[in-house]
Amino acid sequence: MTELTRERLVHLLRLQPYFDSLEDVDLHWLADQCVRHTYAADEMIFLEGNPASGMWLIEEGRVKIYKVNPEGEEHIMRLLGPGNTFNDIAAFDHGGNPAHSGTLTEAIIWVLPSDALSHLLTIDPSLARKVIKLLATNVRALVAQVEDLALYSVTIRLARFLLKQLDDPALSGPGVTRANIASHLATQPETISRALRSLEQAQAIRFDRHRILITDEKLLRTLAAL
Repeated sequence: MTELTRERLVHLLRLQPYFDSLEDVDLHWLADQCVRHTYAADEMIFLEGNPASGMWLIEEGRVKIYKVNPEGEEHIMRLLGPGNTFNDIAAFDHGGNPAHSGTLTEAIIWVLPSDALSHLLTIDPSLARKVIKLLATNVRALVAQVEDLALYSVTIRLARFLLKQLDDPALSGPGVTRANIASHLATQPETISRALRSLEQAQAIRFDRHRILITDEKLLRTLAAL
């Protein structure tokens, strides 16, 4: 690893809520433990059930976390982009990967080995408390996602998905197609297209080529039942 790459990785680690209070010496130590991987678009990263190698941190590109049902249909649980981590729980409990992961675009991703994370947790109790808090936040987000799928129409789910883009740009941009959105919202691309037209006719969104732009956030929140 070159010094420039190392410093860029340290900066990326410092931006993570898990590590933003670590001392520079610990951040540099953690950076030295990380392993860099590069992927092409539409490439498998890891399989569900395989032993977890650690926490994954995206430097560049888009990634999906997904499950496959017995009929071979894919359901995308999370859409991720630069700065996001994934497989956090498996990295901390040393269990198997809870889902499949794959790339939507070309990607550069770092693996933070589980043993290195365990070492930091041992020497820094404040980090352990932060990990508990952040993992609890992730669980709450999953509960909210299940609630959306069970209780709300596709149009409401889509409106909520689009609003999340305001805080999480990983949900839009390269690689995030209507088919991906449909898979994430447990519906079909044709249904997503109809829901998008409905939101456009309501003047809550507009299209700029392949981009979906929110034109009236207040209206979109009303349509999202928020």
